[in-house]
Amino acid sequence: MKADVELSLIHDGEQWIARGDAVTARGETLLEVDEGVTHALRDSGAFPLGSSVTVFMGFDFDTIPTWLRQYHAHYFNRYITVNL
Repeated sequence: MKADVELSLIHDGEQWIARGDAVTARGETLLEVDEGVTHALRDSGAFPLGSSVTVFMGFDFDTIPTWLRQYHAHYFNRYITVNL
């Protein structure tokens, strides 16, 4: 699957944060982040209204200590498709 937008995904201990060049979205749940991404993309004007945009969110493993990375199986990358 080819993404139209790529974002970095982290968790700061309280919220999920997805950010990229022109998009930042935060939420306590991934659903809230997805909604924030949709609104940010719509507001950016980078894509025409009514278009379908594929977004890749790659978890940023640099945000966790090196010694914990061996347990990273519970972290993930994800794709979503949003309709603007």
